[in-house]
Amino acid sequence: QVRFVESGGGLVQPGGSLRLSCTANGIPFSNYAMGWYRQPPGKQRELVAGIIRGNRTNYIDSVKGRFTISRDNAKNTMFLQMNSLNPEDTAVYYCNLNPSLRNYWGQGTQVTVSS
Repeated sequence: QVRFVESGGGLVQPGGSLRLSCTANGIPFSNYAMGWYRQPPGKQRELVAGIIRGNRTNYIDSVKGRFTISRDNAKNTMFLQMNSLNPEDTAVYYCNLNPSLRNYWGQGTQVTVSS
């Protein structure tokens, strides 16, 4: 059974950086469009960054220029480099295919941006 595992979250001050990682067994990342999602407190989960075959990327406007999605196909790992973090980025961050598959959601990793 495929299950994504996210890591790298934590507490960071405004303006700080974090790098999230995503791994999974049983699914070759290189064959799929994938994405990083987040769910802020009290809000719905949203797609924030996507990567497709050929490593083309796209982002929601609020993270453009600050977040970078990438993946290492040889290690079957996907990353989200987050710079210039602000309190509005506080959320649980998840990875999944894009579009997502319900049964593949992992536990996510908490990112809290606060002074």
